[in-house]
Amino acid sequence: MSEIITIGLDIAKHVFQVHGVDKAGTVVIRRKLRRGEVLEFFGGLKPCLVGMEACATAHYWGRSIMALGHRVKLMPPTYVKPYVKRQKNDAADAEAICEAVTRPTMRFVPVKGEEQQGILVLHRTRELLIRQRTMLINALRAHLAEFGIVMAQGRAGVATLVTLVEDDEHDLIPAIARDGLLAVVDQLRDAHERVGAIERKILAWHRSNTQSRRLETIPGIGPITASALAATITDASLFRSGRELAAWIGLVPRQNSSGGKERLGHISKKGDQYLRRLLVIGAHAVLRFARNGKASTTKWATALLARKPYKLAAVALANKMARIVWALLTKNEEFRPQLVV
Repeated sequence: MSEIITIGLDIAKHVFQVHGVDKAGTVVIRRKLRRGEVLEFFGGLKPCLVGMEACATAHYWGRSIMALGHRVKLMPPTYVKPYVKRQKNDAADAEAICEAVTRPTMRFVPVKGEEQQGILVLHRTRELLIRQRTMLINALRAHLAEFGIVMAQGRAGVATLVTLVEDDEHDLIPAIARDGLLAVVDQLRDAHERVGAIERKILAWHRSNTQSRRLETIPGIGPITASALAATITDASLFRSGRELAAWIGLVPRQNSSGGKERLGHISKKGDQYLRRLLVIGAHAVLRFARNGKASTTKWATALLARKPYKLAAVALANKMARIVWALLTKNEEFRPQLVV
């Protein structure tokens, strides 16, 4: 059997498909592997290039196969799909992966380490708990509104509602309804405490990571955003420019250009939705403080805010923040506000 040079591995929960070719591109092996056979199979091969789609469990398998001496490259599934010739099945997917990984213009996803994946799990858990906390607050407000109790929005209003539910010395809430509302309040308090505990862990990791602390020097980026960026962007040098990073996050206009005419629409919203939201929220904070005269921002952002809608200016500033993130990560420098115009 000819020596295998490149392998396309289509991963799944239990059944994996392997497609391997030699130096001439001739198919050498096509076979299915059970989950427990994968590492044994690659352990018996000479070091080669292994391509996989960047999907669930891909980073785990990437680390495991790299530990056996192979070179692993992950690719976005949308970039692999055009190489599927006809029918959609595991064998065709593995063949397409094997072809796509050898393309010189293919874009790859760096394999994340366990620490990076761990901090991202904290971020995702925090996001889930915040959504659940918001649901509980909305439920509490809606139930109490049924009895004519309406409070102002914000933390103070929620605290007043919780006090009313826990106080049984008034008759504003029927006793049978209070029993159900107390369960909501208990869950709300538990979710709030868990969010705080996770944020403290994220802050501790942020303080121990040089890149995360460097990104925090950018206006509009705090420990949460900085740690998410540092954990997600494994190697900023894979992006040729800051604009490529901003486009990867989805902060550039969607193009529908043809015939030499540029037609730009709304932002593409491709890439990491979580990073995009954090950057836009940070940009909103910078512009809000600048508009209220409580803090100064860049001349560029201030001039843009004077002639463009507020939300458009916020997205534009988020785009600029993403470009600054790329510059700091590639040059290993801190933000210098005196150079911003």
